[in-house]
Amino acid sequence: MKKISIAVTLIMFVLVTACVAQTSAPSGPAKSAAKSKEWRQLFNGRDTDGWQHLGPGSFVVEDGMLRTEGGMGLLWYTREKFGDCVVRVVYKGTHESSNSGVFVRIADKPKDEWFAVHHGYEVQILDAQNEYHRTGAIYSLGKAAAGASKPLGEWNTMEITLKGDLISISLNGTKINDFDPKQMPPERTKEWEPERGPRPPSGYIGLQNHDDYERSTRTSVYFKEVSVRPL
Repeated sequence: MKKISIAVTLIMFVLVTACVAQTSAPSGPAKSAAKSKEWRQLFNGRDTDGWQHLGPGSFVVEDGMLRTEGGMGLLWYTREKFGDCVVRVVYKGTHESSNSGVFVRIADKPKDEWFAVHHGYEVQILDAQNEYHRTGAIYSLGKAAAGASKPLGEWNTMEITLKGDLISISLNGTKINDFDPKQMPPERTKEWEPERGPRPPSGYIGLQNHDDYERSTRTSVYFKEVSVRPL
């Protein structure tokens, strides 16, 4: 009888443990919802499948990373528009003048490299500039705080949170910009600065190559991650 009681106890323990595990693990819609909140990498580390480049220069895939090269061009993700979400890029520069940017809210499929400038928002990547044109600024529209970039050659993580009209930007865990397009931006004084006006609540995203190709020293920017997570 004692052996039977022990066996029954063991069986009951196994059944209860299985029930608890099944209850705690998400399933069905809950599992799908949890999965939808995960980061999704848009750059596969091998090629630019799903992306299209416009304008001078290019993005070169090098050792599993994207590297900017030459001129002022645009690499944009063609497969979908993004609404409320967080865009995360992990990047590093090679020179104090390394120049790039992350475009969000691009209104339509761009026909050239300037469409995204005037019909989207550029989150700047360039440390050696003023508050409206440096890393984390909405280029010439919304200023960014300084001091969050890592030393040259180290990887930086930028997260761009898009929620309705609002854009919040953090760099290496420090918030450096809260942009509200309803606030009055500075006057547009140069033809290459973006046209003022609203952007749509969803749009394409892209990366800018903007190397100074006349320099003898490479001013590339490397990206090893471009990810999106819905809010």
